[in-house]
Amino acid sequence: MELTIFILRLAIYILTLPMYLLNFLGLWSWICKKWFPYFLVRFTVIYNEQMASKKRELFSNLQEFAGPSGKLSLLEVGCGTGANFKFYPPGCRVTCIDPNPNFEKFLIKSIAENRHLQFERFVVAAGENMHQVADGSVDVVVCTLVLCSVKNQERILREVCRVLRPGGAFYFMEHVAAERSTWNYFWQQVLDPAWHLLFDGCKLTRESWKALERASFSKLKLQHIQAPLSWELVRPHIYGYAVK
Repeated sequence: MELTIFILRLAIYILTLPMYLLNFLGLWSWICKKWFPYFLVRFTVIYNEQMASKKRELFSNLQEFAGPSGKLSLLEVGCGTGANFKFYPPGCRVTCIDPNPNFEKFLIKSIAENRHLQFERFVVAAGENMHQVADGSVDVVVCTLVLCSVKNQERILREVCRVLRPGGAFYFMEHVAAERSTWNYFWQQVLDPAWHLLFDGCKLTRESWKALERASFSKLKLQHIQAPLSWELVRPHIYGYAVK
């Protein structure tokens, strides 16, 4: 099986050689950062349509974590185009963090379409280093389709715990590796190196639930599902929330 995966990966390397050459020259990351927001605008429309019921279920109790003022302070890490905004409760104060500054103009459009929210600011930063956000300053952190592409899952989860107030919650929805005995997992392994480059660092084979289980949360509510998505490779999902 490993030999078959190696041969198929080699064939894909050959077919996508121009992409790897651009990456070697240091140009691919710049191209991807420019292109990816336009792809994500289209992808998130489809994703939200197919995952709407799961997102509504996931975010249904967000308001329970509001602070004494009654207003929910929410930090979204890897905010992208603001695809989650419509699922947040009215009056929610939202701060967004993303390492790609090219998302800002798409965020402005999403803010204009979601007047029920109170937008605070957009910070250009990686989730592993959110030093612009003070310790214990937010009620909720949200992270969807982000843990698949961060460089260090443990570090970003430590940062999440740092910025959350005691009793605050971390909400997540992520595609993950399929069960190892399945054909889906086989093809995830074959395509992962090329997928990683094409989709701005996204990894198909991450077992993100393990990092969540190791993190220092007092409570973890996590479910594994087969998401009702068109792309079978990303159907294996986890979603839920963790309390600090």
